[in-house]
Amino acid sequence: MVMSREGAQAGVAVERPDSNSSPPTRPQMLHHVAYVTYDSEATADFYTRVMGMPMVNAVMDDHLPSTGDRTPYFHTFFRMGDGSTLAFFESPGLPPTPEMPTPAFRNFNHIALQVPTRADVDQWREWLESNGVDVQVVDHHIIYSAYFHDPNDVRLEITATIVDSWNDQPDMAARLLGEWADTKASARLAGADIVEELRRFIARHAHQAAVRHQCERGRNEGSEGDAP
Repeated sequence: MVMSREGAQAGVAVERPDSNSSPPTRPQMLHHVAYVTYDSEATADFYTRVMGMPMVNAVMDDHLPSTGDRTPYFHTFFRMGDGSTLAFFESPGLPPTPEMPTPAFRNFNHIALQVPTRADVDQWREWLESNGVDVQVVDHHIIYSAYFHDPNDVRLEITATIVDSWNDQPDMAARLLGEWADTKASARLAGADIVEELRRFIARHAHQAAVRHQCERGRNEGSEGDAP
């Protein structure tokens, strides 16, 4: 038996598997991700015509099997190149989506779709804009992305990998997560403003990353100059 963080705060031991155990087979790929739509026809037009993703299935029922809720729905699926799908539920009588209290919710929640190269991203930007879609292109240096919204206001991203190792940094990710948690905990204990302390934490690491980038660029330029 181990103590979870939530259990420790409550003084309750929570049963969990031993740390050396592992889950079953690791998920192999995204099967589907589902969102709400208020217009299945407009959604189908956008994903088939603009995104080039065929509608590969549609199901409907008068209740939701996973919960038993008596919510009638029409459920569509649009397939990507690897077989994974984006899916949408339209349910008659569903009230409008509540206004988000801050733009962060609308901006953070998104799904990214991969293409092979930076040039592909630029071609997608041109295609989307020719179809009346507003697009913002951002060079993240490790990936290169175009951001836009579908007719349901779902934020989408077309992205190409620039640095192959971008998603193979487990040690760094674990270290940063630990420092992030420690910064929050220290701020709570000190009665400090957690948001401001986290802003300082982010700024400090952003500066360190910029210094590392400059050093790496200098080494690369130096090695190129030494080449015959």
